Amino acid sequence: MPRLGSRIPQAEAHTHLAEEQALDTAMFGKSVVLRSAGLLSAAELGCLVWEEDMGRKESFQAEWKDLSLSTRPEKGCSRREVDDRHKETFWQQQETRIVVQRSPWQVLRLGRLGEPLAQYHLPYQRVLPLPIFTPTDLSAKAERMATPPQLRNMVDFEEALARGTQANGLCPNKMGVAEITKELPPVIPPSRPSFGKGGLPRSLSRSMSQDAQRG
Repeated sequence: MPRLGSRIPQAEAHTHLAEEQALDTAMFGKSVVLRSAGLLSAAELGCLVWEEDMGRKESFQAEWKDLSLSTRPEKGCSRREVDDRHKETFWQQQETRIVVQRSPWQVLRLGRLGEPLAQYHLPYQRVLPLPIFTPTDLSAKAERMATPPQLRNMVDFEEALARGTQANGLCPNKMGVAEITKELPPVIPPSRPSFGKGGLPRSLSRSMSQDAQRG
């Protein structure tokens, strides 16, 4: 290393200058600030780091929400006054400002504005977060309730139909017509009255036919 006051060789000077120009670093971020009645009510400060190494042809970029400020009402810290004489009402609500600061190094700082912030180290995750839904273990057989009798009868009936159906469409328990009708009462044919025997006198029938022909 050269002594103080000595001149650096020109080649070495160009080498240091090239290394400084090869590494380009920029740091900026987005900021949003909200005010209410002239007072700061909410703010979000972001941070973006961008670095590029021209010599190695590498680049790095990181962006995160660095600081968040929000205003919240304090529970149980309110004041309300009513003046019936002057018909005036006064109401006041105390508010507090919460600061949350995050870091890419898994460090979280939380607390109230103007007070020391509590620091928490978050666990480092090398893989993606586990899914919320996990499939059930199908190997373990859970206890099942007994099937209701009505549903069981329907299932047995459907299984019997499935077993009894053959490829030719014939039922194995088919009964003949004689076996079905043997328990029925005998069928008596209706009697047909005969008007030719024991009917009207022959002379009367002839006279009626003659009158019909005469018209």
